[in-house]
Amino acid sequence: MAPMIRVVLADDHPIWRDGVRNDLGDGFTVVGEAGSADEAIAAIGATSPDLVVCDLHMPGGGGIKVARTCAEQTRIVMLTVSEQERDLLDAVAAGAVGYLVKSTPGPELRASLVRAAKGEPVFSPALAALVLGEFRRMAKTATGSNPLSEREREVLLLVARGHTYREIGGQLYIAEKTVENHVRNILGKLHLSRKQELIRYAVEHGLE
Repeated sequence: MAPMIRVVLADDHPIWRDGVRNDLGDGFTVVGEAGSADEAIAAIGATSPDLVVCDLHMPGGGGIKVARTCAEQTRIVMLTVSEQERDLLDAVAAGAVGYLVKSTPGPELRASLVRAAKGEPVFSPALAALVLGEFRRMAKTATGSNPLSEREREVLLLVARGHTYREIGGQLYIAEKTVENHVRNILGKLHLSRKQELIRYAVEHGLE
């Protein structure tokens, strides 16, 4: 049997945490819960979980603060109602390995979290279009950006259309793991590009 995935649930609504815990089912064990960013950071330090499922908007800095503080210690997935481009991009830049909307069906949520616990990037297909749009914008306006390769654009377009990694692999005649690697590279490029953009903004506005 595969080992249980140890999870910290962070959301300021206890009823929602109960619902996510029920959706997780077998294969997961909740080792800590939190209702604020500081509580989540403390729970992560106390339990060393495999995965953190974290709401974006919580008291004390929300999921962004949790990701910035703990992304090097564990895998963090945002589970949020927000489908705003800025929220998605900020979460990726902060170090989150995944970004899922709360309307994600239970079976899809479980499958995504299993992949995220292995370090694989996961995000709701509808949000892939936002990632693609951000790269297009950066390619037009930013110097020294790290654009997508032709293959990465193909993968991202198929993700945006709702295809699974396995389906994408079949269409492009590449291994499913290769698709996952492309998505990881895409998010890595976005992470770096966003950091460069934030640093440039800080310098230009005297925020060093």
